[in-house]
Amino acid sequence: MTAEALTMDPVAEERVAEPLTEYVQRVTRRVRAFDRRHPLLWDLHLTGFWVTAALIDYLGDGWRSIARDTDVPAGLLLTLSLGLSVPLLWRRSHPRTVLLALTPFALANAWTGAVLQAAMLQMLVVFHIALRRPHRSLWWALPVVLAPVTVIAVRHPHGSADQEILPTLLTFVSAAAIGITVRTRRNYTEALEDRAHRLEIERDQQARLSAAAERARIAREMHDIIGHNLSVITGLADGGRYAARKSPDRAAEALTAISTTSRQALTELRRLLDVLREDDPPEAALTPQPALSDLDPLIEGVRSAGLPVHTTVHGTPTLPPGRQLTVYRVVQEALTNTLKHAGPGATSTIEISYDEGGAVTVTVTDTGRGGDPISTDGRGLPGMRERTSLYGGTLEAGPRRRPEQGWRVRLHLPEETPQ
Repeated sequence: MTAEALTMDPVAEERVAEPLTEYVQRVTRRVRAFDRRHPLLWDLHLTGFWVTAALIDYLGDGWRSIARDTDVPAGLLLTLSLGLSVPLLWRRSHPRTVLLALTPFALANAWTGAVLQAAMLQMLVVFHIALRRPHRSLWWALPVVLAPVTVIAVRHPHGSADQEILPTLLTFVSAAAIGITVRTRRNYTEALEDRAHRLEIERDQQARLSAAAERARIAREMHDIIGHNLSVITGLADGGRYAARKSPDRAAEALTAISTTSRQALTELRRLLDVLREDDPPEAALTPQPALSDLDPLIEGVRSAGLPVHTTVHGTPTLPPGRQLTVYRVVQEALTNTLKHAGPGATSTIEISYDEGGAVTVTVTDTGRGGDPISTDGRGLPGMRERTSLYGGTLEAGPRRRPEQGWRVRLHLPEETPQ
């Protein structure tokens, strides 16, 4: 491809220019990284450069081409050259102090008529004032910089006063503008980096919160599933112990039911623990979450554990899976608490009412002792309330009103609001 074709093709031009841009950016990053690690060494190098340039101007007699008076003593010229360049070593840490330190040498340079070009190094200090100090510092820096130029215009006039002062004024404005631009760009970059850092922290926090919420959900599921199965197993074991004396066949049935329930609980436990593994769990056969169709097997299991349960259903269920799971878990927890706390001879009644709009009301009562069924791990009733609150429902749990005995749990889920 010819140079003319590259000029006509802006895309090709961009492809050619991009490597150079990346190279410049890479070199700039390396220089900045070196500066951050060794600021004094970097300042010594730059100051040495400007001192060398000032001495070359003095030793090579280049200053004579613009001097207003060429009879300035050599010793004074050397002093002025060093005085206008050596203080630059502290230009970044104390730019205002450096500018004030340069001022006597700049005034002497103007008064003698030597007009050394090293006096222009004041603009480098102006740049650092605009870069590192409040902008109001530029207001007093301006007369400090213009004072030597005014002395030259008065003591060694060469043309009109505006020709003497205007170039210096424009140079001052340019140096200040460059400093403000670099400062704005640096502040913007730092703000972006800070925002990116805060977003990373927020992302990590959200990940930890999500993990904690997931673990809480798994713990709640584990409590509902394992706690219920263990309660059923306990009831079956107690019944089997009494049946073993009079009816070995009933005892064998109880042992079979215990074995089946234990295997179900073990399967659920393994499935939940696989989720908590840090590495990728092996693929396993997954089963859907319990639904309303699973209430009958649940109730039959409780009955086999020795708790008579009477069920009444009004209406036709039209609930989404999430609400079905909530109803199932609340009934399961209520029956589990009855098995644990109601005592011998208790019975339980379940009444479920479905409305056409999708609302559902579940009432579970028992005729037990009426003690507090809240489990010691704090996951029983709080877990039911958490599930209920997800759908804007209400949950009431407490002893039945006298003279009735036992405990009552009432769940109400309102109609689902369209989004």
